[in-house]
Amino acid sequence: MTCIGGLHELCVGVPDLATALDDFAAYGCRAGEHGALDAASAEALYGHRSALRSLRLLHGEADHGLVRLMQWETPRNAGVGLRRDLRGIGSRWGVRVTQSVYGIVNHAERALQAGAPLTLIPPQLAVIGEVSGVRAARPFRDPIVGVREMVLLQPHYRQVFFERFGYDSPLYGRIDPASLLRTSQHTHAGLMVASDDPRIFDFYDGVLGLKRTHEETVPYENATGSRSIFGLEPGEGFHMVDFDDPRTGGTLATRRSGKLKCVRFAAGAKIDDLRDAARPGSLGYSLYTWRVDDIDGMHAKLAATPGVTKLRPLQPDEFGRRSTLFRAPDGYDWMLVQA
Repeated sequence: MTCIGGLHELCVGVPDLATALDDFAAYGCRAGEHGALDAASAEALYGHRSALRSLRLLHGEADHGLVRLMQWETPRNAGVGLRRDLRGIGSRWGVRVTQSVYGIVNHAERALQAGAPLTLIPPQLAVIGEVSGVRAARPFRDPIVGVREMVLLQPHYRQVFFERFGYDSPLYGRIDPASLLRTSQHTHAGLMVASDDPRIFDFYDGVLGLKRTHEETVPYENATGSRSIFGLEPGEGFHMVDFDDPRTGGTLATRRSGKLKCVRFAAGAKIDDLRDAARPGSLGYSLYTWRVDDIDGMHAKLAATPGVTKLRPLQPDEFGRRSTLFRAPDGYDWMLVQA
């Protein structure tokens, strides 16, 4: 038994489903299934006693990187809320590729002028060669191969957008050119911890069967865009591990979107613990889901895995799919659904 495909859904607690649908429509999302649970059923699955109405958002033909909007009658808490960057233990965020990061910046700046609550981290250039330690590109002499990435934080949404320069990766996100902001589904999602244990993320490939594709320690000098995006202190670096769709390839032409990007700071880092504000039942980004080929076998495997806690019995979710929730050894809550 193993997880299949890319990261399936990013679950977002919202005050109102209709408003949230309008918000995400700008990125090319559209309404899919509606579902509901009464308070007792929601408590049995999610560990939070409140009636729940949910809406799955689709994007093109994508089978991953989707959004599950969750409107709780009585939310657990207000969530992580509006912050200045992505830094935080328990922090979750979603990433989309776009045809134009400045097209999104234009809307964000107008929203700020109108007094809307949001944090904008303007586009930062990350040149792939410089980040990976290869010789830096010479201005006006060498091609610039990299991305410009920006962050848009709102009270309930935590999103990163990137625009490619000098390369293409056709299976890594499919942009909807008819959408207002010309973006793809979520190509990957992130999480962040503070720990000195280099094995803290081994659970994702060792137990869930994800494909570990990239691992590196990023010093402050190479962390160009990440300095502001992750709120780095001067001289502070981080360790990063990527887990992918098991089918992903090793080239730009064959790699697939649906990645989980795990960021690890040192245990002694000055970083807020946001985990209680990012649990199921909270507003904002509060849960990730992955599909599995054999949920009965995976449930038994999780029950026997040291460090896995809060494992829920198998039961239907609000859309009728057999599901379970658990807390991984790194402290993040996950939902698995039968494919």
